[in-house]
Amino acid sequence: MRSFLLIATALLVNARSALAAEAEGGGGLLSPNTGLMAWTLIIFVTLFLLLRKYAFPAIVAAVEAREKALEEAITAAKRDREEAAKLLEEHRRQIDAARADAQRLIADGAKAGEKIRTDMVEAARHQQQEILDRARQEIGAERDRAIAELRREAVELAIKGASKVIEQNLDDEANRKIVEDFLSDLQKAKR
Repeated sequence: MRSFLLIATALLVNARSALAAEAEGGGGLLSPNTGLMAWTLIIFVTLFLLLRKYAFPAIVAAVEAREKALEEAITAAKRDREEAAKLLEEHRRQIDAARADAQRLIADGAKAGEKIRTDMVEAARHQQQEILDRARQEIGAERDRAIAELRREAVELAIKGASKVIEQNLDDEANRKIVEDFLSDLQKAKR
């Protein structure tokens, strides 16, 4: 590269000296000067050959490397975009699956809540029925006790009334038996 600069500098110096000699010779700006043209052509060809040998390959290599890097970047960008599209689609599928799972869980929760409510209503009905049955049994037992009490009192009253009528006191046990049999017969007759 140093030799290139030395050669280019020497050629420029020679071209200047030729231009200076030409100017002293009296030629005008538009008059052709063969010496100047020859030196210009020699400098141009030499510079072109040197650039072609040293500079152009480096420039072409740099341009090709830049082009290759751009192509690789474009390829990588396309690959990344395709990968991003795949990831986006996968995320959408996962979101849809999560939504479906959430809807299923909500539906299952609603079904479970409805089942619990139905079970609670059924248990309340069952409890209510048990309470009603117990109340009926207690009412029946109270009625039977009241009837038995009323019978005893009726027997007592009947015995007392009969003993007053007969004016003698009969055997309490025998009298009770007679009156209870009589009341039983009356009750059977009513049915």
